[in-house]
Amino acid sequence: MQIIPAIDLKDNKCVRLSKGVDESSEIFNTNAVEQAIFFQNSGCKKIHIVDLDAAFGRVDINLQTIKKIRQSISIPIQLGGGIRSELDIKKYFDLGINNLILGSMAVSHPDIVKQISKQYKKRIYISLDVKGNSIMIKGWKKESNLGIKDILEFYKTSNIKGYIVTDIENDGMLNGINISFLQNILSMIKNTQNYEKNVIMAGGLTNYNDLIKLIEINSNELEGVVAGKSFYVGNIDLNKAQNIIKSYGKS
Repeated sequence: MQIIPAIDLKDNKCVRLSKGVDESSEIFNTNAVEQAIFFQNSGCKKIHIVDLDAAFGRVDINLQTIKKIRQSISIPIQLGGGIRSELDIKKYFDLGINNLILGSMAVSHPDIVKQISKQYKKRIYISLDVKGNSIMIKGWKKESNLGIKDILEFYKTSNIKGYIVTDIENDGMLNGINISFLQNILSMIKNTQNYEKNVIMAGGLTNYNDLIKLIEINSNELEGVVAGKSFYVGNIDLNKAQNIIKSYGKS
């Protein structure tokens, strides 16, 4: 398992939202490129970028910043937010983005996404953005007609890399990770997939106790956890977090 720091882009700045609400944004760094370099220099193995403007329909505002980040660091980047067409997917892969996270498109056009996953094997994550019992789409503003099991069943034979699981009600709230929520989804994934798929948890990481609880789940499917607000407000030091993971022998 690894800790994956997040850069949520809005107007080319690093911000954090509460429960994904656009109007709740709080700026933490005006220089997203410097932030990405800091994460690489801190020993992180991957960064998680979300283009919030694109997710809310404001396309290409952050594109140049994403390009600069890609040019400035060598570690892998996983990117999500507003990727809703084959052209979008090609655009970002052509930029050198390592993995893409598809949410709305994965729900609305699953046959296309499944086909694309054959072309880009093990490079696409499906975003499971969960609120209550529903999968949310369109920047988490719209409830889809599909449940978690529907998504897992459809993609079980695909060439996706795995799933990014977001507990929307917990995202950016610093209330602690809902471990039972994650364990339930991990169990569902393990029981439905035809072969192993990675899982990354997002939403809720608050402190080192959360990190230890995740490690203690001891799941081969759990690739990592996204650190967003917990890092930006100073609750999580990335070097200490990585040392904790290593000390448990799960790095």
